[in-house]
Amino acid sequence: MDNPTDIPQDIRLVVLDMAGTTVADGGLVERAFEAAATELGVEPGSPGHAEHLAYVRATMGESKISVFRHLFGDEDRARRANGAFEKAYGELVDAGLIAEVPGARETIERLTAGGRTVVLTTGFARVTQDAILTALGWRDLVPLTLCPADAGGRGRPYPDMVLEAFLRTKAAEDVRQVAVAGDTSYDVLSGVRAGAGLVAGVRTGAHTDAEFTAAGATRVLDSVADLPALLAGDR
Repeated sequence: MDNPTDIPQDIRLVVLDMAGTTVADGGLVERAFEAAATELGVEPGSPGHAEHLAYVRATMGESKISVFRHLFGDEDRARRANGAFEKAYGELVDAGLIAEVPGARETIERLTAGGRTVVLTTGFARVTQDAILTALGWRDLVPLTLCPADAGGRGRPYPDMVLEAFLRTKAAEDVRQVAVAGDTSYDVLSGVRAGAGLVAGVRTGAHTDAEFTAAGATRVLDSVADLPALLAGDR
């Protein structure tokens, strides 16, 4: 995993996760989940609540509506939970409780200045993704941002958002010219399934080195800020 000769030399497209990778949200996902669980009658402190929270933690990076479909079964209950989650998360964002991961904006700007195209992806709904981008002043930072609905409705661990970025930007001629980086095993798995040439787990968020490796990561980085040096062969 640490052999620099394994790094593809012609990465043209970089697909980056948001929360936990480029965006530090301080555990807001779990706080918003509290609101969703309460909406569906799952009381904090109950055994059911603990089980649900454990599943939310294990599936960080997955499309949130998919998580709620698993937890609550039928589509109506899942959509109610997802609506409550997105509303609560959006209110926390509006309250100024998010920030960029240190060096994230500079990283994106360095990658872009080096001739690479950067796309930001998320497991949140579009309304929440836009709220995050607005709060950080990132609306014009990259040419394309994607949520699961933009890729036919399937989020991670499916490869759809990575492949959608590949198709829409036309920045690369081959999927092996794509790099994917994220803080969860689902980010990694989506990159592996898409055939990306570089798939990096990032230690600033939800999952561990062991989880990244099990999912097929080709690199593990302390921070997304390490990515430009890695692609330049300096790391």
